[in-house]
Amino acid sequence: MSKDTNQLTRWAAYASVSVASALVFIKSYAWIMTSSVSILASLLDSAVDVIASLMILAAVRLAQTPADHEHRFGHGKAEPLAALAQSVFIAGSALYLILYALERLISPESVDRPVIGVSVMALSAVLTLGLVLFQRYVVRKTGSTAIEADSMHYWMDLVVNVVVMISLLLSAFGRLDAFIGLVLGVWIGWESVKLAIRSGNQLLDHELPDDIREKIQRIVLNHPLVRGMNDLRTYRSGPNIFIQFDLELDDQLLLVEAHIITEQVTEALHEAFENADVLIHQEPVSISHDESHHNWGKH
Repeated sequence: MSKDTNQLTRWAAYASVSVASALVFIKSYAWIMTSSVSILASLLDSAVDVIASLMILAAVRLAQTPADHEHRFGHGKAEPLAALAQSVFIAGSALYLILYALERLISPESVDRPVIGVSVMALSAVLTLGLVLFQRYVVRKTGSTAIEADSMHYWMDLVVNVVVMISLLLSAFGRLDAFIGLVLGVWIGWESVKLAIRSGNQLLDHELPDDIREKIQRIVLNHPLVRGMNDLRTYRSGPNIFIQFDLELDDQLLLVEAHIITEQVTEALHEAFENADVLIHQEPVSISHDESHHNWGKH
C-alpha cells in the first residue's frame, strides 16, 4: 500500500477506537438508568469493541511494517492473529450475556425509564452509522481486510442498536427484553465462531477464493509468449497476498528472454493486485505437462 492509503487505514482504526469508547460511556449510563438486559447486551458488545478496535489498530500498524531480515514475508499475519483473539473475547461476552438473559427469563424485572434507553440507543445508532460509512469509504480506497472486517462488525452493532430500541419500546410485554437479549447473545456468539474460522484460515495459509485464482490465470495466460502455467499456490497474509506458480515457456528461449517475459507477467500481476508478492519459476513447456501438476495451458 502507498503512504496515503496506509495513513487512511490508520485513521479508520483511530475512529473505531474513539467511537467504541464513546458508546461504552453512554450505554453504561443507559443501563444504570434502565436495568435493561438488551442495553446490557449492546454495552457488552461495545466494551468488547473497544478491545477489538485497539487490537485492530495495533495489528494494522504492525501489518504495515515492511519485511525485515527476521520476517522476510512481512508482518501481515498480525491482522488475522488479532481477529482470532477478538473472537475469543466476543465469545466470552456472548456466553455471559446468555447466562444473564436466562436468569432474567426465570426471574423477570421491569425496564426502568425506557425513554432514556431509546434515546441513548438512537444516539448510538447514529454514531455507529457514521463510523460504518467512513470505514466503507476507507475500504474502497485501500482494500484493507482489517478495516473491512471491523466495518462488518460495526454494521452488526448498528443492527443490534435498532433491535434494542424496538425491545425497549415493547418492554411492557413481560419477558420480551430478556428474550431479545438471549437472541442477541446467541447471534454474537455465532459471529465470533465465524470470525475465528476466517482468521484461522488466514493463519493456516488458506487458498484465495476461486474467482481471484481464475483472474490470476487469465492475466498470466494473456501474455502472448506464455505457453501455460501450473502448480498455482496462493494465500493471504493481512493486507498482502502471495502468488506462486510455474511458468511454462518455449524450450529454446534464451535465459534473458525468459527473464524479460517473467518480469512482464509479474508487472501485470502487480497492476491487478497492488499488494501482491509474486514468485515465479520458469520451466520448459515440453517437461511441464506432468499429471502430478495442475496445468493451465492455452488452447
